[in-house]
Amino acid sequence: MSQQNPAQARARIEAMKRQFEQKRQIDEALAGIKNKIGVYSGKGGVGKTTIAVNLAATLANDGARVGILDVDVDCPNVVRAINSFDQPMVGEDKKMIPPEKFGVKVMSMAFFQENEDEAIIWRGPMIHNAINQMLQSTDWGDLDYLIVDLPPGTSDAPLTIMQVLTMDGFIVVTTPQELAKVDAKRSINMVRKLQVNVLGVVENMSGGVFGEGAGKEIADELDLDFLGAIGLRSEYQDTSKPTSLLSNDVLNEYRSVSKKALSVLSLPVDFKYSLAS
Repeated sequence: MSQQNPAQARARIEAMKRQFEQKRQIDEALAGIKNKIGVYSGKGGVGKTTIAVNLAATLANDGARVGILDVDVDCPNVVRAINSFDQPMVGEDKKMIPPEKFGVKVMSMAFFQENEDEAIIWRGPMIHNAINQMLQSTDWGDLDYLIVDLPPGTSDAPLTIMQVLTMDGFIVVTTPQELAKVDAKRSINMVRKLQVNVLGVVENMSGGVFGEGAGKEIADELDLDFLGAIGLRSEYQDTSKPTSLLSNDVLNEYRSVSKKALSVLSLPVDFKYSLAS
């Protein structure tokens, strides 16, 4: 068996020290956040960001302290979906203070693009360093929930982020289409391999031309909770604010999803009560 020379051994030890220190700083920066919930999908185009934004807006609307973190390095669209284009402020401690919209604190990779048409072409180490820096440098304050919008798929980008940021659980988004169903299963299996809790499955764009039922089928097949179906509605054409704040029907759909997800986390589902207690 080959042995490392002293220089290689020292370099390895120093790298481990840096990783430990980064983890310590991230844990310190996120100490005021009670629950971190990832929103994830096996493929793009299933409405993952829409689900994340409306879930965050619904929780905030019902009295919780909420932030949303957009680490979808390929398509960081949270700022557009929540209609928040204010840049983060910098506090006296040099940390970034997220802008707030509709009661939700917002931090996104999009804030660091020169223009939104610019493609972010990063590999694992660059993603790792960028996410580490953003996590260490953001002052979230005290939050009940941080909703994290991840990149879709099972490639290097979501895997890197899952390893950097410890989640309390994941919500997996699919649509009724067969291909989305297959990809959702892949994403669930990846999360399980990392030994992270999958809170359940949400079926987006349910009903009408796309059909319905795939989300429930996945949940039953993989022994998961089915958190609910989000209907395909014309109200989503209004992009002035999250649709859950425009339509009571949509708000009730997201309330149902959030309550089921929080029950899997064994958390109180009465937000105002949990904040007062």
